[in-house]
Amino acid sequence: MRILVIEDDVNLNRQLVEALQEAGYVVDQAMDGEEGHFLGDTEPYDAVILDIGLPNMDGITVLEKWRGAGRAMPVLILTARDRWSDKVSGIDAGADDYVTKPFHVEEVLARIRALIRRAAGHASSEIACGPVRLDTKSSKVTVSGKTLKLTSHEFRLLSYLMHHMGEVVSRTELVEHMYDQDFDRDSNTIEVFVGRLRKKIGLDMIETVRGLGYRIKEPDNVKG
Repeated sequence: MRILVIEDDVNLNRQLVEALQEAGYVVDQAMDGEEGHFLGDTEPYDAVILDIGLPNMDGITVLEKWRGAGRAMPVLILTARDRWSDKVSGIDAGADDYVTKPFHVEEVLARIRALIRRAAGHASSEIACGPVRLDTKSSKVTVSGKTLKLTSHEFRLLSYLMHHMGEVVSRTELVEHMYDQDFDRDSNTIEVFVGRLRKKIGLDMIETVRGLGYRIKEPDNVKG
C-alpha cells in the first residue's frame, strides 16, 4: 500500500514516514501544499495524511481541489486540538477522518489501516481468502494457521491483491502501489514476486488474466 504524507513540520513528517515504512507501507512525502497537491493529483495513493496548516497552499484547499478533480483516495487530516472549525471544514471538504495534534503515531496507523480497509470494502482487520489470512494490523500472513515468511515486496503485492479480491489488477497498477516515486520501477519484477508467492502459499489462488494482470480468486474458490 502506498501512502502520501503532507506535513510541514520536519520532525513530525519524518516520524510519520518512518512509522509507516516500518509498518510495511510505501511512503512519499511533501512539505508544503503545492507539492502535496501535485503528488496527490498525479500519483496513485491508497491513502493520504494531510496537515491543515500548510505553506503555499492550505490543506483544505488541497483537499477541495482533489475532490473537485475526482480524486477519491481516503484522506486523514491532521488538525490542531483547539481548532474545531478545521475539523468541520476538513470533513466538509471531503476528508474521511481526522486526528488532533498532539497524537500518538499508533493512532494514525490504526486510522490509516481502517480507511484503506473500508475503501476496499473490508470491515475487519483480517482479510481472508480460503485458508489464507492477512492481518493488516500485524502485517502477518498465515495459511491454515501457519505463519508465512514473506519479503516486504511479497507482502505488499499479496496485500494489494487481497484488498482488491476478485478484481483484475494490472502489472502497472501493482508497480505504482508497491514502489515510491523515486524507485526505478520495472513491471517485469511483478512476475517474479507472483511466482514466489505461489510457491510459498502452495495454493491456486493467484490467477493470471492474460493480457490484463492478476486476480485473487474469490474465497469460495480457494481450498486448503
